[in-house]
Amino acid sequence: MKDLAKRVWIELIRRAKKHYFKHKLYIREYLLIKQQQKLHEKALIELREKVKGGERVKVAFFAIFSSIWKLDDIYNFLLKDARFEPIIIVCPIQYYGRENMLNELGKAYSMFKAKGFKVIKTYDEEKDSYLDIRKEINPDLIFYTSPYKETYYKDYFITEFKDKLTCYVPYGFNAAALNETNYNSIFSQIVWKFFLETEIHLEMSKEFARNKSVNTVVTGYPGVDGFEYGSRNDAYGWKIKDPRIKRIIWAPHHTINNDTKLTYSNFLSYHEFMLELAEKYKDKIQICFKPHPFLIVKLYKHDEWGKEKTDEYYDKWKNGENTQINTDDYIDLFNSSDAIIHDSGSFTTEYLHCGKPCQYIMKETTKAEFNRFGLMALDQYYQAWDKADVEWFIKEVVINGNDTMKKSRDKFYHEVLKYKRDKSAAENVYEYVCKELF
Repeated sequence: MKDLAKRVWIELIRRAKKHYFKHKLYIREYLLIKQQQKLHEKALIELREKVKGGERVKVAFFAIFSSIWKLDDIYNFLLKDARFEPIIIVCPIQYYGRENMLNELGKAYSMFKAKGFKVIKTYDEEKDSYLDIRKEINPDLIFYTSPYKETYYKDYFITEFKDKLTCYVPYGFNAAALNETNYNSIFSQIVWKFFLETEIHLEMSKEFARNKSVNTVVTGYPGVDGFEYGSRNDAYGWKIKDPRIKRIIWAPHHTINNDTKLTYSNFLSYHEFMLELAEKYKDKIQICFKPHPFLIVKLYKHDEWGKEKTDEYYDKWKNGENTQINTDDYIDLFNSSDAIIHDSGSFTTEYLHCGKPCQYIMKETTKAEFNRFGLMALDQYYQAWDKADVEWFIKEVVINGNDTMKKSRDKFYHEVLKYKRDKSAAENVYEYVCKELF
């Protein structure tokens, strides 16, 4: 009896402590959110005075992964405007280890250099040192490309730039049921302007945000500005040039370990099957493996995979007669494809801007992991519940062209995705910033 009473007492103390610290955190964040609004007002007044004095606005884009970069057009709009001085600052992501950090840092830097952008690295490998952005750049306006604290070096997160005007354009078209994370995190509450995809996303933000979504603006999603509805161009380098050979993208998600709030991924069940399909229908299709950038590091750490097996698997896609791999920007890949098969989040909406057949590999938990906008998008997909469904989609829809869902996708695109969009999302963002500053 005494042991039971002791255990109950310990549990009560534990719960009391948890409640205390949670309440303390809530109060601290509440005060920070209130304080931040005043800091933004002050920063905006000071920047307007600076502009009136003839100085240019220094705009820094905090970039991380080359594969999730979606802000080319915003950068170019600012570059063409003499009132702005844009620069890309490539930030290291430390969360997945040093090797991955250096690899992604180098890929992103090389990509921006190839585009002719003004770009700078924040990490010096020889000195093992990080750039003091405030001292060396001192930007007036910062565009963040990820909202997650763990993706940034500690001195680069938004809480270190509370006296600056900060903006966020989502790195993905939000379809996931992560409403607290997306709309009520400290990042989303203290960023100066949070640019949203649609009016439905604005409704979700108002429902969940502590600040009542006062800092949000609906502009559309710049990540889809470059997609061409219903086209099949040849801008991307597919291995087989014969136009009769169908081009299919397979894009598996990274959530193989159930170590996040999402469990989209079916990779471990389908990884060999997709290669088998490529071989079985090699005279009719080619497949591009488009893995989520986090998948490789998850596989490296997986008990049954590891680095050697993972690298060998990725090499199979690189070296196959009718297979290839893409780990970078994918606008040209999407525009030149015929169809996609995936189990990701943002791609669910993004690919619908291409107007082509699409299939989602389902789980029992899939629909519960989408928000209400994501469910609307998912309804435009052929849904695969097993391997037979995937093969049927490739044979019947892609190869034979019996696309029975085309009318539904067309209607969704014109009535929901393209609704009231007479300008690109990037132009909307640019014009809004100009309106606020000048």
